[in-house]
Amino acid sequence: MMIPAIAIHGGSGTITFGTKDSELKKQYLEALNAVLETGFEALTRGQSATECVCEAVRNLEDCDLFNAGKGSVFTAMGAHDMDAAIMDGKTLEAGAVAGLRGVKNPVLVAYDVLQNTPFVMIAGEEAIEYARHRDFKFESDSYFFTRLRYDQWQEIKGDGKMQLDHSGEGAKFGTVGAVAVDTDANVAAATSTGGMTNKAWGRVGDSPLIGAGTYAKNSTCAISCTGHGEHFIRRVVAYDVSCRMEYGGETLEQASNKVIHESLKRVGGEGGLIAIDSSGTICMPFNTEGMYRGMKNRTQTFTRIF
Repeated sequence: MMIPAIAIHGGSGTITFGTKDSELKKQYLEALNAVLETGFEALTRGQSATECVCEAVRNLEDCDLFNAGKGSVFTAMGAHDMDAAIMDGKTLEAGAVAGLRGVKNPVLVAYDVLQNTPFVMIAGEEAIEYARHRDFKFESDSYFFTRLRYDQWQEIKGDGKMQLDHSGEGAKFGTVGAVAVDTDANVAAATSTGGMTNKAWGRVGDSPLIGAGTYAKNSTCAISCTGHGEHFIRRVVAYDVSCRMEYGGETLEQASNKVIHESLKRVGGEGGLIAIDSSGTICMPFNTEGMYRGMKNRTQTFTRIF
């Protein structure tokens, strides 16, 4: 058994770096490695998988390189609407938030919903009020401002279009997530996102939806997805992987690859996922040009962009 173990992602899509971008690429890899090291060290200290995926995603939210938390994209109104979810594979308890504004770390609020309410998901203005009531940290608009996200918004602002986080050279699906298995062989998953650039009407993607973008069950696996959310919702991607294992007898690798490369692709869905089971097996399939991803166990550390 390769436990404990952790895997993380920072989005998928058309990820290209020119010859002048070596420093930026280095920053992405260093960010992924730092989160992996911190998360794995916590696992070896005996922290639960649920605690560790929450902390890993919080750290990714604090990095403005990724479309979550600090680096979230702009909505049509020039705001930052953030979603997050977390699930405990041992208890099947879950917490999720959608449409948070001003909250520094949405994943912490999602975890609080799991721990301290009878609900699975809260959304909108009342979710923001809940975060205030629970004394979570809020930041000003300037904290969430990044030139890259602002310029992306300006390109399509006012034309009624929405688009997934992109670099100008192709689509890039900016979501962050983590999956882990702890020393007790319990699994967990967490996902966080800033959603789509110029999104309107309170659009919510797959990230905070249990079974679509996030799922965890000890007897099967833990999953965090990144991609075109509407397709992941329609295909119930995260739960589909688990079901293929539970009812179809497929391995984690078989189930993950079939969902991403066959089932999802048949309906035009683009993206990827990270998955882990209770033995520490990790799969990170994607059907896009690349995916920010990494994993760590007792014998291996792996980070990759393409």
